[in-house]
Amino acid sequence: MPLSSGQWQKALAAESLASVYLLAGEELLVLEAADALRARAKKLGYPEREVLEVGQHFDWDDLARAAAGMSLFSARLFIDLRLPTGRPGIDGAKAINAFCADPPPDVTLLITAMEWSSKHDGAWSKKLDASGNMVVFNAPRANEWGAWISARLATRGLSATPDAAALLAERVEGNLLAAAQEIDKLAVLHGQGRIDAREIESLVADSARYDAFKLTDAAFAGEGARALRILAGLRAEGDELIALMGWLVNQLQLALRLANANDFAAQAKTERLWQAREQLFRKALRRAPREHWLQCLARAARIDRMAKGREAGNPWQEAERLIAAIAEPRAAATLAQSLA
Repeated sequence: MPLSSGQWQKALAAESLASVYLLAGEELLVLEAADALRARAKKLGYPEREVLEVGQHFDWDDLARAAAGMSLFSARLFIDLRLPTGRPGIDGAKAINAFCADPPPDVTLLITAMEWSSKHDGAWSKKLDASGNMVVFNAPRANEWGAWISARLATRGLSATPDAAALLAERVEGNLLAAAQEIDKLAVLHGQGRIDAREIESLVADSARYDAFKLTDAAFAGEGARALRILAGLRAEGDELIALMGWLVNQLQLALRLANANDFAAQAKTERLWQAREQLFRKALRRAPREHWLQCLARAARIDRMAKGREAGNPWQEAERLIAAIAEPRAAATLAQSLA
């Protein structure tokens, strides 16, 4: 199985390098892990490094040639194979398998992949995992950002109050690069020590990366305040409401199909939902009956007409109400009854 982050740190501190490493996933985390491994290799006496960039016309025989062509003046070789898409193809899989089956002595192969999901995993990566070290770096989930930021701050000699970590997580929501940059900036501007929410407020820019996917996920997760904040961010960034409504309608139609299904699990499988999203919709549908999602879909269609100028009204204001209704159906229903 791929190493956890804690196991990766232990592997990195080992007195000798493995024959092969695969570092895959979130770009920033992969790049940092690769830099750390290169530094460790240099410290352990790998004076030579050969970089292989895998592109459209890459010759996979170059891997075998690099492994066999070590300099007469160098005792150890570090091969840096960059596989951006995470898909080596048939020839690449064969070349990597051949290396793993009979790794040359005193040669270490590092493969980095900036795209990775369960669909990328194959026989070649399983063979590599069995014979070397594989680490998949994922971005923190919404409920993990505070802990990730606290840990990152600690590496820079900083600690944060819970409120400060939560505020920083809010400001850089979904943007690892922005989070890393802001933490580095805090280390310079604040110096080492403890930092509170007031200092975060004054020192950190709002670097949140908003998109329609995070908007719908937050709404269906019942996180109304977060969803409305994302919607406001999208509006401030100049996003077109028509495009946002297209994805929102798509997700509401999905919710309605799941609500209509006699067997939720079977329908979720038909929709090809991975486990996290299946649980997201399962919990959302527990908060309201089928009729609620049908009404939300009708409201979304009306907002789309407003955004296209085919119906009078304030589409952004109506979009806020729709997002609130998706996230908190009971509160929305109570409000509607009070206004009736």
